[in-house]
Amino acid sequence: MTYAPAPRDPEAQPVRINLLSDTQTRPTPGMREAIARAEVGDEQIGDDPTVNALCQRVADLLGKQAAVFMPSGTMCNVAATLTHCRPGDEILAHETAHVIAREGGAHAALGGFQIIPLPGPDGQFSPDAFRAALHPRSRYQPPQTLVSVEQTANLGGGTIWKKADLDEVVQIAGGNGMATHMDGARLLNACVATGISARDMAAGWDSAWLDFSKGLGAPVGAVIAGSSAFIDEVWRWKQRLGGSMRQAGICAAACAYALDHHVERLADDHANARALARGLAQIAGVEVQEPETNLVFFKPDGAGVRGENMVERLRQHGVLLATMDGRIRACTHLDVTADMIDETVGLVREIVRGA
Repeated sequence: MTYAPAPRDPEAQPVRINLLSDTQTRPTPGMREAIARAEVGDEQIGDDPTVNALCQRVADLLGKQAAVFMPSGTMCNVAATLTHCRPGDEILAHETAHVIAREGGAHAALGGFQIIPLPGPDGQFSPDAFRAALHPRSRYQPPQTLVSVEQTANLGGGTIWKKADLDEVVQIAGGNGMATHMDGARLLNACVATGISARDMAAGWDSAWLDFSKGLGAPVGAVIAGSSAFIDEVWRWKQRLGGSMRQAGICAAACAYALDHHVERLADDHANARALARGLAQIAGVEVQEPETNLVFFKPDGAGVRGENMVERLRQHGVLLATMDGRIRACTHLDVTADMIDETVGLVREIVRGA
């Protein structure tokens, strides 16, 4: 799997339109004020009131007993698998899932787990595909202890898992003695797009987490939630992976501000993504996947422009995107305006016209 932003060009304009990822967001003035006002303490001993309040809030939001603050979503995934599984265990996930494609083999390197990739369109496996991948319990087979889903499915195009499919996966897993884990990097995008609450979306899942450094616009942080016993063990792995962040309230305050101010506005990102897709689809030869949330994948090959060349040309005009597995990914977020979308479509049209 490749993830390649345009190379730096000394003659290129400064980045004016950053569609590389929603991780590129900068704290808003209001968020910076919240950071400056944050009440802090030592997270290690449970003495940071801002961290504690955020964790309780996310636990309630996801319908879980407890939660813990983490530096990143990747660390949430790693700590979760290390808690749920033992060396030699088998994890089932979609073949393009973040745990397989974007985490440096951490689950094998640190836990000794093997992740079985499940096929399926748009970054999702079906309940039937999950059921077909299960094998009888046997001394000759590794224990299948965990199934993981990614909501939304990044490399699938930001697609949303249907609630009925999530519920069926939970039912199948429970019937086979498996734990369930939800990678919620863009979970609130799915909730805003569908109107389904985060509590309902995560219902039945043993662990789930929210990322605050993507569409929610915080500079750092994620919170993973589950049962009290599960979170106790996640804390042990957090300690092993680097420990607490001490006066982390300055980070947690940004996350709390995001929950107050940046959730409903995710709908604006989705609208901008749809506008971008519509504009690109009107350019002859450009193939566009219809977005469900804030990710737009497209290929300009049919217009005579290779994806890498398109990304490089756009970078020269101050527009930053990335190629992923032969496609271009554009990600809308709170620093992207409707005017920027129009300008990007116009630039793509000009580049195609000159091809």
